[in-house]
Amino acid sequence: MNKKVALQDLGRKDYKETWDYQEQLFKAIVDAKVKNRREGINLETPNHFLFVEHPHVYTLGKSGDIGNLLVDDKVLAAKGATFYKINRGGDITYHGPGQIVGYPILDLDNFFTDIHKYLRFLEEMVIRTLAEYGLKAERSEGETGVWLDVGTPFARKICAMGVRASRWVTMHGFALNVNADLGFFDLMIPCGIKDKAVTSLNVELGKKEVNMEEVKQKLLKHFTDLFEAELVKEEAGV
Repeated sequence: MNKKVALQDLGRKDYKETWDYQEQLFKAIVDAKVKNRREGINLETPNHFLFVEHPHVYTLGKSGDIGNLLVDDKVLAAKGATFYKINRGGDITYHGPGQIVGYPILDLDNFFTDIHKYLRFLEEMVIRTLAEYGLKAERSEGETGVWLDVGTPFARKICAMGVRASRWVTMHGFALNVNADLGFFDLMIPCGIKDKAVTSLNVELGKKEVNMEEVKQKLLKHFTDLFEAELVKEEAGV
């Protein structure tokens, strides 16, 4: 039987507001698991998948190097961008308009208890989606995320990933560049990797704009296949 996952599309939403909402959903799942264990019961725990598009923001993972942000607060303010140090893995990442951000908040006890498999499945979801647009996307050994032309001087990243997991409950997720303004990536060293470029789906396809909703639907199709999940659409709770 497929596992149910509640789907919410939050539209364009402030990063901190969305982070707080993630934490709320994450805590509810962890608390339910603790209660199950304490009381010797086995009630089903919920799973969530959030889509969101953030205003310009830079986030730094807990093991990241602040030196990978190449500008100061004044430049960020002039660009209309914000900055947060957060509790996911990975280094510095940019989010902004034209980017599909996905936050699966899953109890992996409902799927499989393997965080590496989880990350590979998220990558595979994006790889399969990009294949539908005629792009051969790949993993790059030792580097989380999804890339094009791996192993060549033209290697470029199209999707960044960073997750947090506790008691096999996940949060944070992936950011796929669809119609992203790539100029904002020049203000940082993406993921702390100096020698590789960043790209966006519209650039790769030679289009001014790619239909974001279409890309979301393709991502969800591959998510449900890989995770053997059933999506249940819910009204945005934040």
